Amino acid sequence: MAEGGGEGADAEDRTEAPTPKRIERAREEGQVPLSRDAVGLATLLCATLVAILAMPGAAAEWLRAMRAALSVGAAAGAADGALFGAEAFAVLRAGALAALPVLLAVAAAAVAATMGQTGGLVHGKALAPSWSRLDPVSGFKRLFGVQGVTEAARALAKMALVGAVVWHRLDLDALQGALHRPAGAMLGDAAAALLRLFLAAAAALAAVAGADLAWVRWKHHRQLRMSREDLRQEMRDSEGDPHVKGRLRRMRESRARRRMLAAVPKAAVVVTNPTHYAVALAYDQGRAAAPRVVAKGVDAVAARIREAAAEHGVPIVPNPPLARALWRLDLDTEIPAEHWQAVAEIIAYVLRLRRPSARAGGASAG
Repeated sequence: MAEGGGEGADAEDRTEAPTPKRIERAREEGQVPLSRDAVGLATLLCATLVAILAMPGAAAEWLRAMRAALSVGAAAGAADGALFGAEAFAVLRAGALAALPVLLAVAAAAVAATMGQTGGLVHGKALAPSWSRLDPVSGFKRLFGVQGVTEAARALAKMALVGAVVWHRLDLDALQGALHRPAGAMLGDAAAALLRLFLAAAAALAAVAGADLAWVRWKHHRQLRMSREDLRQEMRDSEGDPHVKGRLRRMRESRARRRMLAAVPKAAVVVTNPTHYAVALAYDQGRAAAPRVVAKGVDAVAARIREAAAEHGVPIVPNPPLARALWRLDLDTEIPAEHWQAVAEIIAYVLRLRRPSARAGGASAG
């Protein structure tokens, strides 16, 4: 299933690891790593286990049917062909019943091993017939192309490895000695020899399947690699264009800054650092429990807050520690209790500044 996304002309540009979204999209398209050697190993092991458990009884039944057919055939001869045909059918049925558990085990193991590797994925595209595979030109390219030659070389190497292991475990002397033993003992020796050969072949196939599984997954991961442009495009598709998002963020910040500066003329006082920080506080005496932050800023924004305060006659009081502490508060947040004392002193100072001017204004009016 691990098809698609091959080594195109831009393979050199695809240097980044695939993102989870890219892997999920490939999975939705039916591209998942699948080792056929692992499937073959699972079917071999399962078929052998079922054969060991089910074949003795089924084989004995098949041998009885065979013996009965041969006895009927020898006794009846050509005179009773129908009776011999019935016995021959019984032999075929017993043989089919003996092989049926093994065939079912092979099918179940193949499905389980495939689903285990693909995570239960069943994709219609992989099951649909591909007419391009019937094209002789495409078939010739697949067989004799670089990928076809590579796969053929890998298959030959695997066959050579398994054959070498089986040949190493093959004991010809034991087989020759078993030919001179009684029939019962000969069958036992043959079964033991076959079991040793099977274990050796299974060990070799397990090593081959493990290597093939690692190879298939590495190749699949390599095919899904992405270029930097692919990463940027995926980010734009999933989260929006970063340039547009940045422009919208700047527009929101600009509107918030204008609203904040519009609140400065109504503030009771502006606390400064004196140059880096500026925090404007509003206090509605008799209505609010504590002053609240209506504007704040650093550097250039702080300078604009100070300019707006000076333009509208809002007192500016330098208090670096308090300015830094109040700057950490959110807008429209009331002053917390730990700063009440310091802020109350500043508000009282501002009120004292305003009283003489108010009295002077009243006297001049009188």
